[in-house]
Amino acid sequence: MAGKREENPAGSSNNLRGDVLRVLGVLKVATVEQIQQIAAPHLNYRHTDKPTPSKRKQARTAAHLGALSDLRKHSLAENGGQLPGGDRLRNLTPMGLKAAARELGRPVGEMGDPARGAGRTGASHPMTVNEAVLALLRPKPDLSQLASEPADVRAAAQAAVDAPAGLGTIASYATEVALPATGTWSNPGKGGTQADIVITAPEDGVPLLFVEIDNCFESAPVLAAKIDKYMRFCQRKVKDVDGKKRPMWRTRWWVPDGRRGDQPHPPLLLVFNRIGPRNPNTIIAQLAELTERHWKGTWYEDGFHMYDGKLPIVVTGMKQLKEHGPAGAVFRRLGRPHNQTLLEAIGNPRREAHDARKQAEYAARQREHQEELRRIVAQHKAEREASRPVCAGCGNRFTDERWKAIEPAGWGTPRDTHPHLCDGCKQRAITAERQAEQAGPEHQEHDQAVPEQRTEGGWLSRFRPGAG
Repeated sequence: MAGKREENPAGSSNNLRGDVLRVLGVLKVATVEQIQQIAAPHLNYRHTDKPTPSKRKQARTAAHLGALSDLRKHSLAENGGQLPGGDRLRNLTPMGLKAAARELGRPVGEMGDPARGAGRTGASHPMTVNEAVLALLRPKPDLSQLASEPADVRAAAQAAVDAPAGLGTIASYATEVALPATGTWSNPGKGGTQADIVITAPEDGVPLLFVEIDNCFESAPVLAAKIDKYMRFCQRKVKDVDGKKRPMWRTRWWVPDGRRGDQPHPPLLLVFNRIGPRNPNTIIAQLAELTERHWKGTWYEDGFHMYDGKLPIVVTGMKQLKEHGPAGAVFRRLGRPHNQTLLEAIGNPRREAHDARKQAEYAARQREHQEELRRIVAQHKAEREASRPVCAGCGNRFTDERWKAIEPAGWGTPRDTHPHLCDGCKQRAITAERQAEQAGPEHQEHDQAVPEQRTEGGWLSRFRPGAG
């Protein structure tokens, strides 16, 4: 125990340090409170007896603060500056990113660069990215960790558990991901961009989603130029390991193949955090017009659009995202008139409804066809039963085998000897005939062996009376 204490003076456990590495490996830079909210959300409901918010916050984050201290001792983490409100930022060193890669099960080349110096400018953009991750992830508290808490605290935690879930786990997220239009993944060239967040949560219906955060400082043309770069990246094709050309993004991420004629690019979610001077509603309207060629689908008379080769662009506000999460109807896809949930916005509900109707109609036709076949089979069976021969001896209907045996066969095939009798009656009839045949000669021999009778007058005459 003394050796462990010397190695980790703050007394943190391996699991606790692993949690910190995973969170910082994804977020790059974060406060201790943000790390705690993602790694141990049940702590949000503890220490409610502390007198002030600052005391409660200090108690909630003490364990993760100790883990960061131990990681810093091993040169895996470091202080990354300070926020205007006083919260200190933390980030990983290059060696810490390698350790985080092992915890997350990712190649080191996909971890990006350390976020050193982010706190020098206030880190407003990274903090907004972290808020978006929390709002999309919506970590659920572990109720088993709150068994000894007061009833009202457990009720609040239960309400959080019962609320609509978020997307994936912290391992489903990546930040500051290069999307090269030229060059390679590890050495991007000119013309590409960088996704603020990339989400891969196929288990929750989101195989791949790019997320762009805007603090309302950028104009619509600047954002449109960034979307041009997203489109350029999505259209780029490279040779895969099998020598075939594929979209570059498919060489890194798995997404189900789309339907023929309707294979859009991975969707892009724009989250507007209104802390800058620009009005997001105005920006969105201008952005929709500037990027129409990228997102507008082709209308079909069946009542839906097809988005083959298009970039689905969805917008929402940070306030609405934090309040409602992905399951809330707070997402507007460019070109659509109404808000939807995230899954509806990045999907094609009208096409899916059309396909469901067609599938239901096809299934109904199949059921009708099968029912008609069953009716025809039943009718044929009834007609066959009605024509089934009846035994002339016992009155029972023939079995299938007996019926088949009496049916006419090919030329030269002997006909059945008793076509009007069932098997049992036929055997009895054959037995009786054989017995009769065997009895006939015996009767003849008996008749021949009878002696001539004598009378008193001599032999009985063999002639008629008066003969001779």
